[in-house]
Amino acid sequence: MRSKHLILDLLSKDGLTFHKLDNLFSFINKTYKIPLEEIKSDFKNLKNEGKILEIKKGNFITIPSQNYFRALYIGNAKGFGFCQIENDEGEDVFIPANMTNGAIDGDKVIVKVDFSSSEGREGKIVSIYKPIKNIAGSVEKIGQNYFLEPDNNRISFKIKLNKTKNDIVENDKVVIELNRDKSILSGNVIEILGKNDDVLACQLAIIRDHQLFEVFPSEVENQANKIPQTVSQLQKKGRADYTNKIIFTIDGEDAKDLDDAVSIERLENGGYELGVYIADVGEYVKYDSPIDQEAFARGTSVYFPTSVLPMLPKQLSNGICSLNENVERLTLSCIIRLDKDGNVVSHKIEESVIKSVARLNYTNVYKVLCGQKSDEKTEKVKEQLLIMNELSKKLEINERKQGSLDFEIPQVQFIFDENGMAVDFTKRENNEAHKLIENFMILANRVVAKEFCDKELPFVYRVHLAPKKEKVISILEYLKGLGVKVPALPDEITPEFYQLLIESVSNLELKETINKVILRSMQKAIYKNQCLGHFGLALKYYCHFTSPIRRYPDLTIHRIIKESLKKEIKGHRIDELENFTFEVGEQSSMTEKNADKCEREVDDLWKAYLMKDRIGEEFEGLVSSVTNFGVFVELDNTVEGMIKIEDLDDTFLLFERQLKLKGQRMSFSVGDKILVKLTNSNIFTRKIDFEYIRHIK
Repeated sequence: MRSKHLILDLLSKDGLTFHKLDNLFSFINKTYKIPLEEIKSDFKNLKNEGKILEIKKGNFITIPSQNYFRALYIGNAKGFGFCQIENDEGEDVFIPANMTNGAIDGDKVIVKVDFSSSEGREGKIVSIYKPIKNIAGSVEKIGQNYFLEPDNNRISFKIKLNKTKNDIVENDKVVIELNRDKSILSGNVIEILGKNDDVLACQLAIIRDHQLFEVFPSEVENQANKIPQTVSQLQKKGRADYTNKIIFTIDGEDAKDLDDAVSIERLENGGYELGVYIADVGEYVKYDSPIDQEAFARGTSVYFPTSVLPMLPKQLSNGICSLNENVERLTLSCIIRLDKDGNVVSHKIEESVIKSVARLNYTNVYKVLCGQKSDEKTEKVKEQLLIMNELSKKLEINERKQGSLDFEIPQVQFIFDENGMAVDFTKRENNEAHKLIENFMILANRVVAKEFCDKELPFVYRVHLAPKKEKVISILEYLKGLGVKVPALPDEITPEFYQLLIESVSNLELKETINKVILRSMQKAIYKNQCLGHFGLALKYYCHFTSPIRRYPDLTIHRIIKESLKKEIKGHRIDELENFTFEVGEQSSMTEKNADKCEREVDDLWKAYLMKDRIGEEFEGLVSSVTNFGVFVELDNTVEGMIKIEDLDDTFLLFERQLKLKGQRMSFSVGDKILVKLTNSNIFTRKIDFEYIRHIK
């Protein structure tokens, strides 16, 4: 770990060549007094992570440099593919079929960009540094041999299955471990998930295709089993004791990993003292331990309609780190004093111990906030809840003044029967109880981020950069086409400008659809060890501090906070943390992206499953997107499907900037209300097809 940044720094210097690796290792060993074995291990890890590349004998470069980049390979059934370069918002790099170097969809690769023009970029894959290991699909029998038909339609070929002890038959849904012996691909069946028309087996197949697993390695479980499930007197020593304070949690009814709790007091001057208490996971998960290595690799918990894949073993996530009621728990607390208008006056961050008086849920809290009778537990803290809601509304007003954006885009909520099977779905409710907790967590996150940015210590920030101007120009043209009066394009794109865009459509019936279009123009938030601000929240300082049970960046900064409180960050430790926070930012951004994609695909699977019985029904929907191959339509229940262009009796031209598909007899624009008939709902492809009936005035 200590020599990683030294290796990268030395190799990044122009013209520096080590004809033998031993020369490089020896130089670092003698100059910086780092053991040779540690240097060699770090060098090997850097190669495995795709951060260095030998471009010719004895000549190593760092990645990215000299038009070489780390990337995710996106395959295509026709043989060619694209490379999605890490931390690059530009267009994907086209890879011709003869330049893929045997890469398969999902491989992590090093790509060399050979040329770039206004029409795009083209390159070749020079190395596969992290090949995908597992592929899910259905078993086919051809002659006497079994083959895997991959679920991933970007893998265009069948994979021969090696002889196995597993009793597989045709139409089994299985997972294989891929063998790459030169140009010959084969697979060993490592898991039989069920039949290929079983929705639960299909869900597991999606999860496996994203290289995700429920089970933790045995060494991780063994370490987790040794962690005490009660707080000791020794652990409480030196901590602020809030066990007699009225502190409680507010979560969903089915939540088991309760990592945040809150308290509030009204001050004599009319102000507030808000306490935000976050599970002190760093007390239990030590750096580079087996649990920590696994948490780093997972990066985040992943949530599905029927289950959750936790970042940490349940002994931690549901046990000693969960702020369950009536038991002592270790926390990092952020005590914030605000004036009567909700402006921060002062704060302190400290190690603490709490005992939650109640485990509340959003449903019952919302009843109290609406003046309705709730359950006994919630009624006992009614006074605190009403003060919290008062403060929450003031925080919202302040956030709006700063330019914070609220797109009000609904999420799907699945409804399950007693057997755990989804039976219906609707839009997820987001009421004042949800907003209360959300506003308090945002407040704590920005307060913590500002303190550590001011201290100039290594840290991990949640960064959301401003949209690119060309994307904004497209949005303005689209809105003008709808007859919306839009503000003039400013020299600098600000949150206030985007707020004006959202307000310009707030009274339109199709505002949700338009808000999605506006949202797509924005960049994706990522993790970095630089404090570059959060555009969507209109904040100069922002981090993720409040969920260390389920997000690795939060756990990382908890450890840094604890070291800072003990004044242990100095000397070479600063360099170590600088290097590590950079790695955390890259890894966590990548795992978050993979988790989001997996969650969306599983949601789409359940939607397709639940819509199967409704084939032939007619629905009103809104055009959500137009392409040169069809029209996407979204229903009120969040289902999205497509009208294929070949099923429309017309000839069309696509006007991309206007988001319009124009034909000789009919046209489709994003936001159009139309009547469609459901013609197909396929759980294998997770695709839903509609037939166009007519436009609705």
